[in-house]
Amino acid sequence: MYHFPSLRRRDFLKCCTAGSLGLYPALSLAAALHDGHPLVPRPGHHAAKAKNLIFIFLTGGFSHVDTFDPKPRLLQDNGKKVQGRTLRDVADKDYYLIGSPFRFTPQGQSGLLVSALFPHLGALADDLCVIRTLHTDIVEHFQAVLAMHTGSATVPMPSLGSWLSYGLGTLNANLPPYVVLAPHMPYAGAQNWDSNFLPPHHQGVRVVPGPDPIPALRSPARSATLRELEQQMLRDVNELHARERPHDLHLRARTSSFATAAGMMREAPQVFDLADETDATLNLYGLPRGDNRSFAWQCLVARRLVERGVRVVELIDSGASNNWDAHGDIQQHRAMAAQVDRPLAALLRDLKLRGLFGETLVAICTEFGRTPWGDTPADKGRNHYARAFSCLLAGAGVQGGIAHGETCDYGMNLVANPCHVHDYHATILHLMGIDHTKLTYRYAGRDFRLTDVHGIVQHAILA
Repeated sequence: MYHFPSLRRRDFLKCCTAGSLGLYPALSLAAALHDGHPLVPRPGHHAAKAKNLIFIFLTGGFSHVDTFDPKPRLLQDNGKKVQGRTLRDVADKDYYLIGSPFRFTPQGQSGLLVSALFPHLGALADDLCVIRTLHTDIVEHFQAVLAMHTGSATVPMPSLGSWLSYGLGTLNANLPPYVVLAPHMPYAGAQNWDSNFLPPHHQGVRVVPGPDPIPALRSPARSATLRELEQQMLRDVNELHARERPHDLHLRARTSSFATAAGMMREAPQVFDLADETDATLNLYGLPRGDNRSFAWQCLVARRLVERGVRVVELIDSGASNNWDAHGDIQQHRAMAAQVDRPLAALLRDLKLRGLFGETLVAICTEFGRTPWGDTPADKGRNHYARAFSCLLAGAGVQGGIAHGETCDYGMNLVANPCHVHDYHATILHLMGIDHTKLTYRYAGRDFRLTDVHGIVQHAILA
C-alpha cells in the first residue's frame, strides 16, 4: 500500500539534528525504509483531523426514538395501528405504535434535543454530532455487531481498529496499537477485534477490567540481569528462526508481539494503575478510588491509553446478555444509560481539559435501533430494527451541536441523508487521514477494504 523513497544517511542525520521532524519520526522513517518495526507510524492519504480513535460500543441496540431522535408524533399516536415491516417479515403487517416515555429537551446553545436518559451527555450537546439515519443490513445481533466492527455481516473480516493499525501504525511501540476494554464477550466474540487476513500484529488486545487486567504481565525473572539475558537469548533465537522463514508473516507478528509484551511490562502497569489520578478527576467520572471494573474505569483508562499513544481504544459496555436489548420493557434503558452517561460525558470533558479533544475522535455507536412499535397495544418493549437508528461522533474534525439526517415522524423510514454503516466507517477513516477506497490489502487474489465496494464520506458533518 505504501511506497517509501530511499533515505540517505546524511539526510537522516540532518532530520534528527535539525529538529524539523524530531528524533522519533526520523527513526520511524528509517525503520520503515529498512523493514524495521512493523507498526512504525505511517502517513495517511491526506491531512488527518484525528490522531486517535476512541470507539464506544453500546451492545444490544439502544432505541433511537428514546435517546437521540425525538418523535412527538409517535407519542401523540401511541397505540395507533400502522403497517410496517422488519427484515424478518416478507410482507407488511399490523403493528401498534409505542410513544417514548422519556422526555426530550433542547440542550446547549445549539438546542440539540436529547432524551432525559442522558442528562450528563446532553449537557455537552454542543460537542455532539448525532447521525440519525444509520442503517444496516441484518437485524440479528451477531451479524449486526460484526458489521459495525468489520463492515461485513456475513464473512468475518478485519476489524476497524485493525485496519487503522495497518494503515497508520502506532505512536507507542510499547503498547498495542489497538486495545479493547471488554468486561464481557459481546455478540460475535473476538471476531469483532480480529485482524483476520491482515498481519496478526494488527489484532486488538482485549483487556478485562479488574485487579489483573492483563494476566501474567509481570516478569518472573528475579533480577534485571537475568531478565536482560532472557530477552537477548529470545531475540537471537527468534531472529535466526525468522531468517530461515522470510515469508511467514505469523512469525514476524509473534516476534513483534514479544517486543510489545516486553514494553507492556514496563508501561502497562502504570496505565491501569489510577493511583496518580486526583480526587477531582475520579469525581468527574463518578469513580470511587479502588474501583477497577466499572464503565467509568474503562473511560478513564481509555483517556490514559490515548494519552500514551495508543492509536485505537474500544470500550464495550456490556456483553451478549444484560445489555440494551429491551424487548420486554423500554424502561430497561434507564439502568443501562445510568451506567454510561456520566462516564461518557466525563471522558469528553477530560479530553478537553488535557488538550486531547482536538486530536481524538470519539465514536459512540450500537448495532441497530429498535422498532417504534410493538406487536400488541399493550407492549412496553421494542424489537430489533435495522432500517433506521442513531449513532454519535464527537471530537477531532466533527461539527458539534448538530443532528445529521432525518427519519419520518415515527422513526420508521429514512427521509434525508441516509448513512449506511459503510458510510459511518468511511467518515471515521477520512477523519483519521485515510481514503477508505485506497486502504486495501491484497488477499486471495483480491484487494479487500473495510468498506468493501461501498462507503460515502459524510462531508456535511465535518468541521
